[in-house]
Amino acid sequence: MNKPSSPRLNWKLKLAFAIAAVIAVAFIANGFLVTDQTFAQAGRKSSEKQKKNPNASGDPDDPQKQKQETKIEKSIPPASINISTDVVNVEAVVYNKKTGGIIQGLKKEHFEIYEDGVKQEIENFATPEAPVTMVLLLEYSKLVDILGSPTGGYFEYGRVEILRPAYEFVNRFVQPKDFISIVAYDIRPTPLVDFTDDKGKLMQAVNLLIRNNPAFSESNMFDALKFVLRGGKGDAVVLEDGKDADKNGQSEYAGLYEVNARTAILLIASGLDTFSKINYDEARKIVENSGVPIYVIGTGNLFLKKYDQALDPGRGININGIPFDRMTMLQAQNTLKTFSDSTGGKYFPVTFPGEIPSVLQSIQALVRNQYSLGYTPTNTRKEGKRRKIQVKVNLGDQIDPKLIVIQHRQSYVEPKDKK
Repeated sequence: MNKPSSPRLNWKLKLAFAIAAVIAVAFIANGFLVTDQTFAQAGRKSSEKQKKNPNASGDPDDPQKQKQETKIEKSIPPASINISTDVVNVEAVVYNKKTGGIIQGLKKEHFEIYEDGVKQEIENFATPEAPVTMVLLLEYSKLVDILGSPTGGYFEYGRVEILRPAYEFVNRFVQPKDFISIVAYDIRPTPLVDFTDDKGKLMQAVNLLIRNNPAFSESNMFDALKFVLRGGKGDAVVLEDGKDADKNGQSEYAGLYEVNARTAILLIASGLDTFSKINYDEARKIVENSGVPIYVIGTGNLFLKKYDQALDPGRGININGIPFDRMTMLQAQNTLKTFSDSTGGKYFPVTFPGEIPSVLQSIQALVRNQYSLGYTPTNTRKEGKRRKIQVKVNLGDQIDPKLIVIQHRQSYVEPKDKK
């Protein structure tokens, strides 16, 4: 039989439970108090940072935060999926062989492209309506005065005749919204005018060459072509007083290689190369792979015809320390023809000044009627071999296929894997 509990004992138990409850409530309250103080301190620190840097906020539309997120995204390695962008661009001009007239109004379905005899799918197609981005590349060494002497004689410097096509080009060719740059070269290429459609600036550059004397006998045409096609660091633009020049007087020049527009080069030169850092094979590979048509006005034709008998290798003449012979002059002309034909341009060996207006008229018609085609090669080989390109135009019964002439780049050199 259980004994009844003592009233004194019950009172003590109740007191103990009450004290324990009070202590527990105190601990819980203290915990909440600490937490509230912590958040309050964090809020004060955040507001202080906000005052010091207003852009450092948690707003998702904050431009500073978006920039930081963009930097983080760029630092993330790309996915393992690789998309090939080996698009081959082909500029094509179509004209009638019999009449010489340009055939206009062609559409994508009229063209077919073959690479090494295999038909390719035309992915990109553009009609000749956009302005032209073009480089006027001028030979300007002591060779210029010598080669132009048969025309000017004792009455004017030879460079006046050699540079006459540049005058006519600026007057007859340049139109609003065109982007034209003038680069002159001797031992190295020098940009005179950056890309512009301002005829005044372009004419000022030509006049500058007329008034000054060439400084070097070297004529490095291969290096100059590489410079205007691929770009690089060179002498600062002359007519801009070297605004962007570094401490060495040089600045970056944007080449035509990656320009997404109708592009071309007008090269006014003899074709002689005396001291380039790259050789003929390297230069040919660069011009072929660029996809930029090169139109050439050869300036040594009259000199070759007038002094042909004196240019025999056994009786070679030497002018101002520069040796000339028939084989060298003929090889120079062949180089110009190879560069123009392989890129889809054309070579014009000018003999007399009276030919210049008609030549420039032909160049303008060809340049402004280029159709831009693009395809991705079905052949994925990468061994550094040359591939031949063939463009065909099918007009049905409208014109005899034998009379259709298609001017386009003839080949290119495929990339080579580095193993």
